[in-house]
Amino acid sequence: MADVNRGNRPLSPHLSIYRPQLTSMTSILTRITGNALLISSLLVVWWFLSAATSPEYFAYADGVLTSWFGDLVMTLSLWGLWYHTLAGLRHLIWDQGIGLDLDTAYKLGYAVIVGSVVLTLLTIAIV
Repeated sequence: MADVNRGNRPLSPHLSIYRPQLTSMTSILTRITGNALLISSLLVVWWFLSAATSPEYFAYADGVLTSWFGDLVMTLSLWGLWYHTLAGLRHLIWDQGIGLDLDTAYKLGYAVIVGSVVLTLLTIAIV
């Protein structure tokens, strides 16, 4: 029999009481950084293709990527690369059945966040 009160019920009552957790936020951020890395890699490919096209076009593309906006995008891409790499290592650890308890999962989540920032700053300092 059809539910006649279907239109009177809230669609997603869990959204009003849901509190974001570190594990869910790091998982979402892993997906976001993966997609952002795709976009930044397309910028690098554009830069290489411009070098193969003409000196004028390369000067334009190089000017974009070495501007303050390009520096910001590439720095955030570097952080995204380190974050995505460390989050992948965390998932490899989880795939082995290690660190699945809540305390260890939170420690690994914080390690991914702090580690990605530290590795980004080290990479910038070295390069």
